[in-house]
Amino acid sequence: MTITPTLFDTETPAAGLTTRPAAAGKPPKVIGLDVAMGITGVAGEGWTDYVKATGQSQHSRFEQQLNGIADHIRHAQFVVIEGAAYAHNNQGADALAAMRWMVRHELWKRRIPYAVVTPGQRMIYAVGTASPKDPDTGKALKGAALKSVLRDSVAATYGIVTEGTSKYDEADAYVLMAMGLHWLGWPLAVVGDDRRRALKSVRWPEREAVIAK
Repeated sequence: MTITPTLFDTETPAAGLTTRPAAAGKPPKVIGLDVAMGITGVAGEGWTDYVKATGQSQHSRFEQQLNGIADHIRHAQFVVIEGAAYAHNNQGADALAAMRWMVRHELWKRRIPYAVVTPGQRMIYAVGTASPKDPDTGKALKGAALKSVLRDSVAATYGIVTEGTSKYDEADAYVLMAMGLHWLGWPLAVVGDDRRRALKSVRWPEREAVIAK
């Protein structure tokens, strides 16, 4: 069956994909979303925020998250969302997958192009590897230690220091947003080849559709 390409179809990255020099003019409004059922990290150029759901039922938390996210994306030209870590199987995965798809559907309804970035791709862009290790033990970092590496990188690379209970979620969202701007030709910082390679493995939409938005 032949499918006619749409604004939201993704393209397989070309083997030689490289980012362009910084484009002239004002950069598009790109939003990064680290979608979750409890706290969703949100970021735009130079700022971070979060959406917190406190409802007692699954449906009320869905509603709170969608309403809060809608406030942040209504004027966006492009949104970068964190995708699933398929190697991780935990309670609530079904609800989280539903939440992520509802956000994608909301973007589709608003005709806002989006891309989905895996946790591994996000980590590579932030620190150069998908599995950073403890410099003393050589063992792979996990939990808060792993999240802190990315948060520290955001502070060092972009001067954005995230605080509070949502600090890791907001830092994740900032990296997603930075990846989107970098792919579009407006990198927020100079990053090495070891980090920039993450852009090549993301299934991005048509760049022209984003720029024209």
